[in-house]
Amino acid sequence: MTLEPGTTVEDTRRLESGMTRSEIVALFKRRQEAYEDLDAKTLAGDYADEAVIESPISGVHSGRDAEKALGAVFDAFLDLTMTVDDLVIDGDVVVKIMKFEGTHMRPLLGFEPTGKRFHFSGAFVHRLKDGKIIHERRIYDFTGVLVQIGVLKAKPAF
Repeated sequence: MTLEPGTTVEDTRRLESGMTRSEIVALFKRRQEAYEDLDAKTLAGDYADEAVIESPISGVHSGRDAEKALGAVFDAFLDLTMTVDDLVIDGDVVVKIMKFEGTHMRPLLGFEPTGKRFHFSGAFVHRLKDGKIIHERRIYDFTGVLVQIGVLKAKPAF
């Protein structure tokens, strides 16, 4: 086997996902580009139809509903940016640690736009199989986002 410079045997070993580590890295690089373009259709294409997606903002839904769910978020936050801080790959599990920023520009979940900015950090935990995402758990403080954009009122704890 001939390897490209900087590539290890570990990078080329097929996992249960049907992908090598290098292919997983390429998938998530492509997904980041789709997030930068707010391209819900491309992102949705990476989910298996029966995938389970758990999201604080859009609830639990299937891969078939991913484009609609992502599109609603992208439509409300037209300037949404997501910066990947870390990508951790352990076999067929991929964890992405990110920072999010944006402005509430259009209606979301029945809330009229406030024009207020938000920022937060979060983690997405993905499980892969047969080259697709079969489970994604998004972990972030959605209540904090609602407070930042002014649709939920909260008093400081002290």
